[in-house]
Amino acid sequence: MAFMAALEADLRALSAEARRRHPAVKDAAEHAILKLRSLSGPSEIAQNEDILRMFLMACSVKSVKLSVIGLSCLQKLISHDAVASSALKEILATLKDHAEMTDEIVQLKTLQTMLILFQSHLHPESEESMSQALGICLYLLESSRSSDSVRNTAAATFRQAVALVFDNVIRAESLPSGKASSARLGSRVNSVVDNVTHSFSHSLSLASNSGDPTMRENLSDVGKLGLRLLEDLTALAAGGSATWLRVYSLHRTFALDILEFVLSTYVAIFQALLSYQQVLRHRICSLLMTSLRTNVELEGEAGEPSYRRLVLRLVSHVIRLYSSSLVTESEVFLNMLVKVTRQDLPLWHQILVLEILRGFCVEVCTLRLLFQTFDLNPVNTNVVENIVRALALVVASIQASDSSEETLAAVGGMFSSKAKGIEWSMDNDASNAAVLVASEAHTITLALEGLLGVVFTIATLTDEALDVGELESPKCESNSMECSGQLALLCMAMVNSTWLTILDSLSLILMRSQGEAIILEILKGYQAFSQACGVLRAIEPLNSFLASLCKFAINNPNDGEKKSILQSPGSKRSETSMDQRDSIILTPKNVQALRTLFNVAHRLHNALGPSWVLVLETLSALDRAIHSPHASTQEVSASVSRLSRDTSGQYSDFHILSSLNSQLFESSALMNIAAVKSLLSALHQLSSQHISGSSQLSVQQIGSISFSVERMTTILVNNLHRVEPIWDQIAAHHLELANCSNPQLHSMALDSLDQSICSVVGSEKFQGISSAPHQFQESHLVKESETVSFEYAVLSPLVILYSSNKNVDIQMGALKILLHVLERHGEKLSYCWPSILHMLRAVTDASEKDLISLGFQSIRVIMNEGLATIPVQCLHECILVTGAYGTQKTDINISLTSVGLLWTATDFIVKGLISKPIEQASHMNDDVQSGGTIKEANSKQVPPKQIVDYSMLFFSVFSVLQKLGSDDRPEVRNSAVRTLFQTLSTHGQKLSKSMWEDCLWLYVFPMLEHVSHLASTSSRDEWQGKELGTRAGKAVHMLIHHSRNTAQKQWDETIVLVLGGWVLLLDFIKNSILNGSKEVALAAINCLQTFVGANCPKGNLESSYVKSVLDIYELVLQTSPNFKNDSTDKVKQEVLRGLGDLYVQAQSLFNGDMYLRLMAIMHLMIKTTLNPTDYDSELGSIPAVQRGILEIIPMLRPTAVLSSMWTPLLLELLCYLNGHEGPLQKNSKQIHDRNSQALVDSAKQSLVERSNLNGGGTKLDMVGSGWGILFVEKLVPIIVNLFLEAPSNERFSASPEVIQGLGRCMNTRRDNPRGTLWRISAECFNRVVTDEVRQDNADCKSDVNSYKLSRARFWKEVADVYETFLVGSCGRVLSSDVSSADYITADETLEMSVLTVFGDDILKLQKDAPVEVLQRLVNCLDHCASRTGSLSVQTVGLLPVHCSRFSLSCLQMMFSLCSCIAKATLCAAASETSKVSISILMKRCEIILGQFLADENDLGEHPLPSVRVEETICVLQELARLIIDIDAANALNIPPYLKQALGENKSHGRAHLLSLLPTVSELVVSRPFIITSNLCFPMLD
Repeated sequence: MAFMAALEADLRALSAEARRRHPAVKDAAEHAILKLRSLSGPSEIAQNEDILRMFLMACSVKSVKLSVIGLSCLQKLISHDAVASSALKEILATLKDHAEMTDEIVQLKTLQTMLILFQSHLHPESEESMSQALGICLYLLESSRSSDSVRNTAAATFRQAVALVFDNVIRAESLPSGKASSARLGSRVNSVVDNVTHSFSHSLSLASNSGDPTMRENLSDVGKLGLRLLEDLTALAAGGSATWLRVYSLHRTFALDILEFVLSTYVAIFQALLSYQQVLRHRICSLLMTSLRTNVELEGEAGEPSYRRLVLRLVSHVIRLYSSSLVTESEVFLNMLVKVTRQDLPLWHQILVLEILRGFCVEVCTLRLLFQTFDLNPVNTNVVENIVRALALVVASIQASDSSEETLAAVGGMFSSKAKGIEWSMDNDASNAAVLVASEAHTITLALEGLLGVVFTIATLTDEALDVGELESPKCESNSMECSGQLALLCMAMVNSTWLTILDSLSLILMRSQGEAIILEILKGYQAFSQACGVLRAIEPLNSFLASLCKFAINNPNDGEKKSILQSPGSKRSETSMDQRDSIILTPKNVQALRTLFNVAHRLHNALGPSWVLVLETLSALDRAIHSPHASTQEVSASVSRLSRDTSGQYSDFHILSSLNSQLFESSALMNIAAVKSLLSALHQLSSQHISGSSQLSVQQIGSISFSVERMTTILVNNLHRVEPIWDQIAAHHLELANCSNPQLHSMALDSLDQSICSVVGSEKFQGISSAPHQFQESHLVKESETVSFEYAVLSPLVILYSSNKNVDIQMGALKILLHVLERHGEKLSYCWPSILHMLRAVTDASEKDLISLGFQSIRVIMNEGLATIPVQCLHECILVTGAYGTQKTDINISLTSVGLLWTATDFIVKGLISKPIEQASHMNDDVQSGGTIKEANSKQVPPKQIVDYSMLFFSVFSVLQKLGSDDRPEVRNSAVRTLFQTLSTHGQKLSKSMWEDCLWLYVFPMLEHVSHLASTSSRDEWQGKELGTRAGKAVHMLIHHSRNTAQKQWDETIVLVLGGWVLLLDFIKNSILNGSKEVALAAINCLQTFVGANCPKGNLESSYVKSVLDIYELVLQTSPNFKNDSTDKVKQEVLRGLGDLYVQAQSLFNGDMYLRLMAIMHLMIKTTLNPTDYDSELGSIPAVQRGILEIIPMLRPTAVLSSMWTPLLLELLCYLNGHEGPLQKNSKQIHDRNSQALVDSAKQSLVERSNLNGGGTKLDMVGSGWGILFVEKLVPIIVNLFLEAPSNERFSASPEVIQGLGRCMNTRRDNPRGTLWRISAECFNRVVTDEVRQDNADCKSDVNSYKLSRARFWKEVADVYETFLVGSCGRVLSSDVSSADYITADETLEMSVLTVFGDDILKLQKDAPVEVLQRLVNCLDHCASRTGSLSVQTVGLLPVHCSRFSLSCLQMMFSLCSCIAKATLCAAASETSKVSISILMKRCEIILGQFLADENDLGEHPLPSVRVEETICVLQELARLIIDIDAANALNIPPYLKQALGENKSHGRAHLLSLLPTVSELVVSRPFIITSNLCFPMLD
């Protein structure tokens, strides 16, 4: 053990050291070594006193070396608990003796041993031993023979001993172990706000940990010991003597320091133990009161600054920690401290007191406690208020100082140092004057920091009240909560008692300081106090602080300041003369004050109320400064000439301030509505106070008004979501400005009003106000009154400006605004249209051309873009207003354009006429379905939906045109007449018979009569043209053509226009197509298509017109050349597109005859593309006309009315696959003269004849001959899709032809294996046969004979296709040139899909297939399965894998057909398939098994090919799994008695094995393993 080894080494050292002079010690050491070796650890050493006595003996010699070794060993023994408790007395005596030795090392060793003793289990517990131990420390502390290091060590040891004593008191009295913070004051390096925040967070932690202990009178022994120690320390600090401690005198400073340590650390002892508190109250407080007196001269140590500092610290701790229990004493202390600040004492003394007061102010918990204890208690003194006043007096003393500027500079330097995080210090060689200035600055700095501490404390407590819910945040929408909570009332009381004093002091320092750091700190105080006042709703303090802040925000230098600035070294006299009157200079103080003002305004925007006026006046001045060409910052203006200024750097502050200025008003969206109204009222007040009766305003007045108007607009734009409550304020101010006599204000008001109205109308809020076109929804009508009033309110300023103001500029401005609103947001207007139209109609009576032009621009916007959104009741008025602009005489161009607008109106009205029946039907349905809703709406007096009477509107337009047709200006009346007749010719077919009659008898004929009358009564006198000048004394006039030089001639021209209005254009269109060039023909066709497309969907054309269109197209195709060129192709493409559009858009007009004509025309089109040597097909592309044909064919699917046309359509398309003409093609010449049903019957008869011809073996033409393979490849899917879409009762007759055509295309695989036509056809074939087999044809059996004949042909064609394709193509070995893996895989996949459809969908699902067809189909499948078996054993191994797989799949499919398990879920007709299949399958199995036996005998020992083995195994496994039904069993070729036995035993499921019994038996003999593993075991299972 290391401890035992160390002791033994120390004993050897003692023995060696004492060998000469102290033999007794040597012998004792050697004896102790031997004794030590017999002991095992510290516990045995403690029980044996020999070791301890050995070391005490060494110490008793008082030899320095022996004492040092002895004390070191003694420390080790105590540290390792190797000393018994009974030895404490001897050890203390030894240590006391060593304390009296003069050797420093021994003294230090003694103190070390003393400290270890206190910390060990030997620590003194009795008063005697503790007194002796503490006396040793004090002796070394006060001994004159002790060195400084010994004294310092003794002081530290005593402090630790005192701490251990009071720690033991805490434990013994079971008090909370938490200790108070040792930090007394905030750091002098940190800022005030940081100190306040830190103290607040620390006070919260203390509050959470502290309890409320109850007072106890009885003390434990340890508590009594601590009490005696406290009493002696108090007596020593007072200059008296100790009664318990063994010391006669002690430095009072040291005693005070220990007392400070105890009071600040062990608060729980004084709060819980009555005896300790009495000592604190009666003795310590008395000591402090005596020491604080300044009216007597203190002598000796009590008058030294260090003693004063300790006394003040003790006082601060008493006030901070014990003021709640020592109220009277704390009040006395505080009053004495405040009194000291007013006395003429040394600066160091004032600094000490101010540090204490500052500490109180920056500690939130302390200041709050003091205010609650004293200021809020009427009995006590207003301590906090007195402290604030005392600090303010210190700050104000700078005005009386002779060196105030130097002192302020020093204060600024102190704050700058603090901002950089360093402690301010003075040079060592500073003069006495500099020291005096620094001391004064220190006092002012402390006082200022104290005031700022009060400010930040109030702000912190206000925030806490916000957090706990006693106050409402100024950011909240509502602003009604009053100060009712305890904390909120406390904050309000603190504000009321301190704000005036604080404001005076802060404004004084801010006014006279120039340092950046001190300005920032004071402005932080301004901001914090203002925000707190705003949250507390303290209006007077808030306004006062804002007024003071605004005073510092904008600097208007007086003449002296201007002179001093402008005469700086960097300026010139010329600049002085230019800028002296208008220059605006922003100092850094101004910039920071403005930023603070912005912060306050952002924070308190909901709480400022009337205080906004103060803020806005300053912001208006800032706005003028920003936009002033002579404005600059102080640094730029004072040191840099104008020509050398860096523009980007000069205005950086301006840019930031301008951004902040804008953001303040943009954030109005976050304010509550009351705050927004207050802000608008303040802007209105700011603007109104600068408006005077004279037309001349100063630049400053204009700037303030402009600022107010711009900010109002900004507020409006950012509050569009709640614009209703604030619009009246904004509109009223704009009207007020517009009515002023100053032109600048006019322009300003109109521009702002334009932006405001457009913003409101264009907002999403206004979106909900607008109703649907031509009708008012019920959801909008619920709040109709509110909506109407607001919409009128938005646009009423325009009406007021135009009607009440006779200034032309104002009227033009109102019309421009209206034009902008209509152009941008006219579709959102609903209720104010009557006012708008009334205003625009009034414009026509004006004499100024510019007014009429502006008004007409609005009408043009309405007529071109707004008719669909105008309420129905305003459409008639809108037409009349347009007519009024046509009749005005000021501008003829406006009149002519008005006529054109009326034509635009007719287009809109005609659209409504077309949709009117649909709208009426929908309205009737709505009325039926929601009758209750309508009744409820009527009960609430809500107007019902209004339907547009388009016929009346149409007649309104004609009435206006009729009136304009008699205008005395030829250009106007001719335009009106031309428009009227063009309207009739364009839209006449859309008018009803009654409307035609009204148009003719009410407008056309009266206009003819009136025009004729005016022409007959007009003057025939020749007119003279406009006088151009004089020549030779005679007037020179403009020449007029002889055909128009009289009024009658011009009226005759009008009559010609009237008569020419009846000319139609249909013949012109036809002639253009037939006789014109390519461009003319294409244009004519496009015109015809456009006309058809515009009218057919609306039902405006009759079938006769559609026939005429077909006549035109047919004529074009019949007369077009048969040779190929680009011009012909383009015409054909246009005609083709026209045919498709015609049928799609006029389907309801087509009957059977027209449809057959359409097909005949399509045949003509397709026939023109017939070209066996098509060059485009050779290149791998389809000609453009053929592409168009492929696009049009799907569009020609017959409608439900034309369902009988499906068969002719399909047969016609199939003819293009088969390459021969169909019956419709043969009879195309007779289409015009024959009935459609006769043609359909003829087509069906031709179909039967062709089937007989094909059945007779006649060879058909080549697939796709004349049109190309690519065309056929695209045509096949189209035919199949149309076939599948056709009704089942129409397609059954065409299904054989479809199957035959697809089969012919599938057979192209034989000649072109790599082609895609056979693949596409195979996939389509699968789709068709699957759908046909699954189709329920119950509706098709009305004509039983035709249906049966068609189905028989269908099954025959299916069998033909499968025999040809499966046997001839599928599973075959391909030639070497097409044997790539990809092709083989794709082909095999397709073959397997064909096989799957063949087995699963055809053979299993068929319902009506004839037996002979089933026989053919099963034989086809058997033929495919026999390919591997038909090959010899020598060649079967050479067969490709895909061929053998296909054969096996066919074989497995046959087993599936026979299985009764597979048929369990199928129809009953499947049993017929199994009866046909079972015999063929058994024969195939017998052949395969017999072939296997024969090949095995032939080969002998040689192995069989794998194909043969796999085939045999497959047969055996399928036989083992196969279970057949009774019908299939009866079809087997087995003896009748076996069939009877199987039927009686119901074991017919395995009857097929009996038919193969001989073959299987022979196979068992030759290859038993194969039979056993593949047949017997499964059968047994």
